[in-house]
Amino acid sequence: MSSQRKTPASRNLLFILSDEHDPRYMGCSGADWMHTPNLDRLAQRGTRFTNAYTPSPICVPARAGLATGRWTHHTGYWDNAIAYEGRWTSWHHRLAQAGVRTESIGKLHYRQASDPTGFGAQHEPLHILDGIGLVWGSVRSPLPATRGRSPIFDELGAGESSYNRYDQRVADLACDWIHERGHESGREGGDAPWALFVGFVAPHMPLVVPDGWLSKYPLDGIPAPKLSGPDDVRHPWVERLKRHWDHDAALGTDDRRRLARACYFGLISFMDAQVGRLLSALKEQGFEDNTTVIYSADHGDNLGARGLWNKSTLYRESTSVPMILAGPGIPQASVRQTNVNLVDVYPTALAACQVPVLEEERDLAGQSLVALAAQPDDPARLGFSEYHAVGSASAAYMVARNGFKYHHYVGHAPELFHLETDPEECINLAGDPRYAGELESLQAALRAMLDPDAVDRQAKRDQDDLIARFGGRDKALTRGNAGPTPMHEKYRLV
Repeated sequence: MSSQRKTPASRNLLFILSDEHDPRYMGCSGADWMHTPNLDRLAQRGTRFTNAYTPSPICVPARAGLATGRWTHHTGYWDNAIAYEGRWTSWHHRLAQAGVRTESIGKLHYRQASDPTGFGAQHEPLHILDGIGLVWGSVRSPLPATRGRSPIFDELGAGESSYNRYDQRVADLACDWIHERGHESGREGGDAPWALFVGFVAPHMPLVVPDGWLSKYPLDGIPAPKLSGPDDVRHPWVERLKRHWDHDAALGTDDRRRLARACYFGLISFMDAQVGRLLSALKEQGFEDNTTVIYSADHGDNLGARGLWNKSTLYRESTSVPMILAGPGIPQASVRQTNVNLVDVYPTALAACQVPVLEEERDLAGQSLVALAAQPDDPARLGFSEYHAVGSASAAYMVARNGFKYHHYVGHAPELFHLETDPEECINLAGDPRYAGELESLQAALRAMLDPDAVDRQAKRDQDDLIARFGGRDKALTRGNAGPTPMHEKYRLV
């Protein structure tokens, strides 16, 4: 009589989060010129979601949504000066309360390490600067005419930055942590479940990358970004965002633009190598068969499209994130087109560590990715993102469903794109009467979730209150880092 091998159940979670990774730049997503062997193998071992979105295309609100499983308009973490501090229950709280050893290594971008955010320990955490973050970015009513010259490309090219050194250290610590759990597994009480959050900063600027990775992307093979010519017209809301802080002007030349894109690709490959080290450690310690692995990012990067760099827009370059899920019970070499979001990680973490959902958690925005991976594609599931932060004179909301993607800008005309025929979002169909039904349907879906104008007013009230606490508009405009969050002194070269 033959016996069938039983698939082990998941009891551990390894969650890997990069920063600013547009998911189209992986080999497994069709960019066969990208060098991402480890993410490609992870996708082969599990399920990749092609339509994954951030709750907000900027670091701090995105990470708050990831932690709490709730939308930005629900929690009020509007921008990079209003950071997660433990006020709302996180999946880290819930796992720890259930007896799961839950720790973090690397970037979190919460308010500060002393806040009760649910981790039993935070190793080498990176949070918002001085616990206050980008205060000047909260000045939105009215929005200043310009922030002046952008400094984000002051560092650019081959080399080694403090961020590179930090990511290597994060990978070192994470591998050591996994090995320690493996060594404990043979001891009494050492078989307890665990969850590890690993936060890398790559491919976030500064766009400095060790030469061995940069050389994989010769400059003569780097294409120009789309819709970046002098005659290309931007939506008025987007044009206002660009005028507020013109990163493209700071680059200045096409050669520097090509170099910036090459560095971004090189940083993705550099980060992929760090991910590979973690996955190797997981396999070496015998955890591959009982651990759910999730790889994602907090948001994407415009990377020169429409003359824009950094994040903060509703286009797919900015709102899309990678979402790869692998582990026990996850379909292998599978691709799902169902819309998913970082808010889905909360119930996924509970499922991965076999922690029951509480009654009060049934109103969370998300659904377990483990369940969604096992189901047929659901084109009607709503994709959503919103933006209330630096550079925006008014709120912006994105809704996607049934192959269409709708952008709602408070005070401006909308945008509508058909993703099947126009995946690069170059043709705005909002004014085309043939698509009036789709436009009205998505407008209704947005208004069923929230009142766009009322949420815009609430965000600005909260931000105005923050500005008042810092002594008013003029003083607030001087508070906060100008470029990337500064790294710990020990990662800087003297």
